[in-house]
Amino acid sequence: MVRHGRNRHRWRTPIAVAAALLLAAVGISGISPTSAAAEVRSVAASAGCGKPPTLSSGPHSIQSSGRTRNYILRVPADYDNDRPYRLVFGFHWNGGTAGDVDSGGTSGYSWSYYGLRALSNNSTIFVAPQGLGNGWANSGGEDLTFVDDMLRQIEAGLCVDTNQRFAGGFSYGGGMSFALACARPTVFRAVAVYAGGQLSGCNGGTQPVAYIGLHGLRDPVLPISTGRSLRDRFVRNNGCTPQNPPEPARGSLTHVVTTYSGCRAGYPVAWAAFDAGHTPGPVDGSAGDYEPGERSWTRAVVWNFFTQFDDTTPTPPPTPTTFRLRNEGSGRCLDVNGSNSANGTPLIIWDCHSNANQQFTQNGAALQVLGKCVHVPPGAAAGTRVQVQDCDGATNQQWVFSSNGTIRNAQTGLCLDVNGASTAGGSAVIVWSCHDGANQRWTRA
Repeated sequence: MVRHGRNRHRWRTPIAVAAALLLAAVGISGISPTSAAAEVRSVAASAGCGKPPTLSSGPHSIQSSGRTRNYILRVPADYDNDRPYRLVFGFHWNGGTAGDVDSGGTSGYSWSYYGLRALSNNSTIFVAPQGLGNGWANSGGEDLTFVDDMLRQIEAGLCVDTNQRFAGGFSYGGGMSFALACARPTVFRAVAVYAGGQLSGCNGGTQPVAYIGLHGLRDPVLPISTGRSLRDRFVRNNGCTPQNPPEPARGSLTHVVTTYSGCRAGYPVAWAAFDAGHTPGPVDGSAGDYEPGERSWTRAVVWNFFTQFDDTTPTPPPTPTTFRLRNEGSGRCLDVNGSNSANGTPLIIWDCHSNANQQFTQNGAALQVLGKCVHVPPGAAAGTRVQVQDCDGATNQQWVFSSNGTIRNAQTGLCLDVNGASTAGGSAVIVWSCHDGANQRWTRA
């Protein structure tokens, strides 16, 4: 059984706690080392390279957001200060500790850092942060700041390849890894989310990052539907071809790994579904969630996903092009009323100008202005006003530009429309049944 520390069941998040927090090819061949095809890169060495190390393996403390925070560091035994190392963060589960992740529990070294340390062959620096209250509530973004502060300290004191930062965690730790994918997509090369949910927030969440999710069909704590929704955000962000990836049959006691096709170069998405419950270490052929971690296939799958990036760097997302949207019927431009970026501020038409409240960008299928997304409420009916809202990647914030000049909402199928075909400045912008009239035609200006 997967055992951590003195309590072999310690990593398992109780169902009641999780409820309060949130009211394919079989086997390792499913991850192809070439699935992240990208340009050859030069190593990005941290400030600690070429200098005597100022940090060593063991517990460390740091001041972050006015608190003393703690983490455990594992530096390769044959550390060379002229060699930039891969850096992997391992986040613990609800009620777990940094020591549980670092030690591997009663499975020991073979399950340390979810089994990745034993596979690393001294090629990687590992970090196990300690959550406040043994969790990752990330109140006010303080856990994101904690990660930022650890990175500064570690990369100043050790030689790190800053193109090779990774994060992974189980359950609540998976939620924290997901939060990093949302908020730090240009900092972390890839993340692994084991049986996670959106428990630590998702600040941002509109940019691509390499992503692997692993989840059990019979998870009673965080149902597999939560893992699918996390995965689908990065399917969209990474430009992958949408699909319903194959998953094993209940009772098969097997797993299926799918690598999505069509993803932007350097930003793969993989999904590993397995016939078991709430665990980071399932074992094929076993119905239990507490098998020895060293026997689990997840070790090799995640390690292969991370190490496929050894000689590559992602192709940067294209720089957004700013544009205005001029309505053909009125000659006026789409405008955020009063330049107000508060959630729920309606869109209107107004005399065209160069101010920020008329400067739009496209991020994938999202249409953004003033740091917000153009939005209609889920399931909006014809006549609903269009507004700005925090970006969340949902289809009600996705817009399809048609060759005839109409802009259709991806969820409702309704088009961006000037209410009543009005031409007056300040007229409301709504969604309405698409009809190709001049009040629904928009040109970039």
